[in-house]
Amino acid sequence: MSRILELRKKAGKQKKRVVLPEGEDARVVKAAGFIADEGIADILLLGNTEEIKSLAEKEKVSLDKVEIIDPSLCENKKDIFNRYYELRKHKGITPEEAEKTVLENLVYYGAVMTNMGLADGFVAGACHTTSTVARAAIQCLKIDKNIGTVSSSFLMEMINSPFGENGLFSYGDCAIIPYPKSRQLAGIAIATSDLFEKLFNVKPRVALLSYSTKGSAKSDSVNNVREALVKIRAKRPDIIIDGELQLDAAIVPEVAARKCPGSVVEGKANVLIFPNLDAGNISYKLTQRLSNSRAVGPIIQGLDKPCSDLSRGCSWEDVVDTAAVTAIRAQG
Repeated sequence: MSRILELRKKAGKQKKRVVLPEGEDARVVKAAGFIADEGIADILLLGNTEEIKSLAEKEKVSLDKVEIIDPSLCENKKDIFNRYYELRKHKGITPEEAEKTVLENLVYYGAVMTNMGLADGFVAGACHTTSTVARAAIQCLKIDKNIGTVSSSFLMEMINSPFGENGLFSYGDCAIIPYPKSRQLAGIAIATSDLFEKLFNVKPRVALLSYSTKGSAKSDSVNNVREALVKIRAKRPDIIIDGELQLDAAIVPEVAARKCPGSVVEGKANVLIFPNLDAGNISYKLTQRLSNSRAVGPIIQGLDKPCSDLSRGCSWEDVVDTAAVTAIRAQG
């Protein structure tokens, strides 16, 4: 069985409350019904009640176990508005502007619910851009001081592949930071590594990727990767990590033996950290499309509570798996 699919069972062992703010999207409605029926998580679905029920009927989905919340009619909506105002008043926002933002973009509503503990995490992005989801998360949740960087990762699973963890990888960062400095690259690597281990109970072997392997080329970007490695090893000596490594040296043991003998990763990396967003985003999409692999994410990292983005091209199954990951992260 797919190890990503197995996460659904893991999530259901200690059910958490996940809010889905895009309740007027058919894929999200279908996913909400499935998640609730399968006992993966308790689902809070935001949107116009009649629109949601109409979509459910059209999709032949039961929402009997789903809590539907119409934010415009919700009893505690004033508390939601006030909390967002308190979070953003230092930026000059007025109470009226806070109410307008939260009601007109329910991703913010879901993010504030997570901030207040009304939900354990939120998942959005089926019909919103990554920048919108990330902005709501950053504005409404606190940065994890142990990481210090908000970033993202993707879970990638390829069938019948000898690479990584028998085809299982985590890629970071593929959605948030365009050109991470060494400090940010270190935060990305630490967060991605820790999440991979938490989800799959597998020891991460992390490669900081580059077009250079151990000094085969020189440039500012290569130096940035090297500096990140120094920072990571100083902060987290427990992580098995090496860099800078070309992709083949990172995942093919025979190539690693020639290009970087003595590397602690040994050509067996299962966590790949990309030097910039161009490389990360292109690589995850290339992997997904050409190898027909399963991709879950972008999972937003570096905040004090879990949340995840979705690709606007996601399927309803993608929503299910992303919600499962979010629920597991909320388990502590």
